[in-house]
Amino acid sequence: MKIKWRVKLGIVLLLSSAIIYLLVYIIFKEAEHELFYIGIDLAFLPLEILIVALVVEAAINAREKAILLEKLNMVIGAFFSEVGIEFLEKVSKHEINTERIARDLKISQDWDEKEFKKVAGKIRAYTPRIPLGADKSPFLDDLKGFLGERRKFMIRLLENPNLLEHESFTDMLWAIFHLTEELEKRISFDSLPGTDYRHLEGDLERAYRRVVFEWLMYMEHLMKNYPYLFSLAIRTNPFDPEATIYVI
Repeated sequence: MKIKWRVKLGIVLLLSSAIIYLLVYIIFKEAEHELFYIGIDLAFLPLEILIVALVVEAAINAREKAILLEKLNMVIGAFFSEVGIEFLEKVSKHEINTERIARDLKISQDWDEKEFKKVAGKIRAYTPRIPLGADKSPFLDDLKGFLGERRKFMIRLLENPNLLEHESFTDMLWAIFHLTEELEKRISFDSLPGTDYRHLEGDLERAYRRVVFEWLMYMEHLMKNYPYLFSLAIRTNPFDPEATIYVI
């Protein structure tokens, strides 16, 4: 059976320590002093082990957290690729405050963390208004079909245990999923009671505001870590009418 490298290292260190103490004794011939200092060293050993353990544990936890966040951002990127961007494009056309927030969300390559933080504060205070009625029936039918086609994809996202570490994104997914269910339960949107239109407004506005905020946070992540993906995201910005996929 092969001896593990940790065992080998431990043996080497113990032998090295013994040799050093032996050399000190041979040179100075003061066994009592050597035993005294050995005792002092042993007294501090538990404290040294504690300090090293805490430092190592903190380093491992930081590394694990960084890996988890990277996995989460991959999931978030998949959501916006498959659902989020098109959802924003569809809904923003019917939100009466779109022009106002679009000015704040016209992201450019010059943005930094300070700019993202400033706009995030505005989005947190943002209250979308999406009035619904019989005239919006085609829009609701289209949104119902769009979200229904992506229902299984969103269920798979919700099953991802890593999302438990990202509360705001999980809340956003639940808001989208709830909206999907509300729309799917209605056969037609032509002649709903006024109270029912108001109910759907609340569900849609809640989901829309949360998707807008998570999109902004995802854009900041791309800016910090993936410049080439950030460039593509800017060129497909759903809030910038002048955005073009072509690099000019």
